Amino acid sequence: MQLKESNLAGKRVFLRCDLNVPLKNGVITDDGRIKASLPTIKYLLSVGASVVIAAHLGRPKGEVKAELSLAPVAHRLSELLAQPVLFPGSVQGVDVSSAAKNLVAGELLLLENIRFSPAETSKDESDRQAFAEYLASLADFYVGDGFGAVHRKHASVYDLPKILPHAAGLLVSAEVDVLKKLTIDPVRPYGVVLGGAKVSDKIGVISNLLNKVDVMAIGGGMVFTFLAAQGHQIGKSLVEDDLIPTVRELIEKAKQQGVKLILPTDIVIAPEFSIDSPPTLVTADAIPADQMGLDIGPDSAKAFAAAITSCETVFWNGPMGVFEFPNFAHGTKVVAQALSQVSGISVVGGGDSAAAVRALGFADIDFGYISTGGGASLEYLEGKELPGLKALDL
Repeated sequence: MQLKESNLAGKRVFLRCDLNVPLKNGVITDDGRIKASLPTIKYLLSVGASVVIAAHLGRPKGEVKAELSLAPVAHRLSELLAQPVLFPGSVQGVDVSSAAKNLVAGELLLLENIRFSPAETSKDESDRQAFAEYLASLADFYVGDGFGAVHRKHASVYDLPKILPHAAGLLVSAEVDVLKKLTIDPVRPYGVVLGGAKVSDKIGVISNLLNKVDVMAIGGGMVFTFLAAQGHQIGKSLVEDDLIPTVRELIEKAKQQGVKLILPTDIVIAPEFSIDSPPTLVTADAIPADQMGLDIGPDSAKAFAAAITSCETVFWNGPMGVFEFPNFAHGTKVVAQALSQVSGISVVGGGDSAAAVRALGFADIDFGYISTGGGASLEYLEGKELPGLKALDL
């Protein structure tokens, strides 16, 4: 069922959002995910529904942790909507059930961090089912709009929509539409830029995308496993030694598939992982034993940018270096700038990539699309079935 085909006037809607925003000392440092949820929330309120929102923050592992409370999110959501957001401060109980059942059209309630309940993330299906039945008692209809969690088999993502009539929210629908453009007959040339710390997080997506892309550029901490696989000395740089044989196979697969695999030719190094570490530029095959790579070099950044701007479809996930440290942010900034100039569709994968472009001064409108779900996007591109999408019949 499509959301806008559902008659929700006078209904209580259980809305699963992704409001997993970064916090520093209790202050939200990037409210992008809250803003991404607003179109669905505003639509539901506009058609006369009342809304019970569930979301998670971090990984409390079933424990109540004050530093992972959604209270700051409730405050920011209230500001953005310019209306009160009822926040009972717990996930379940008589007070929560009563507050939900007393909502009238146009009113909004935000539950406390859904992962404070151990049943939300339980591997035991009966535990999740019982919790989902409780959540179902709070509403008449379910809308799944937390794209950043659809790769999780959690009660509020997977089990609950099996109980209630349901539809995908506007954000989830938009995310799936964009990801289909990256996987079903993408406009060519098609390029992918991958970074981030660990190659182990991206092995599956690299392997799957090598069958689909024309160009693949690798940066970030994961690149040092590639350089090591080529026999280069990488000093104290991050490396996953056990994956070197696998990476060699991927390099060979790229050759066989005719994919242009771009690796850095120069690296910005430093003696320690620190904001104050003095940067030095070396060639990618000459990293001293007492140094570590913290960014791709300027020549590499230019090569990556040239490859990106020559493509009609580009997906980027993972920063090129330690963008939080000004001395090691150049590569990420150059890649972001190039992505903003793509004439076709440019997609910024969620997580650190989305945080990086905003931290470096770019606006969301500078790109074709900024995904809200890093892990979910990668698993979709890896070809995996995502439980939350299956539950929504997508």
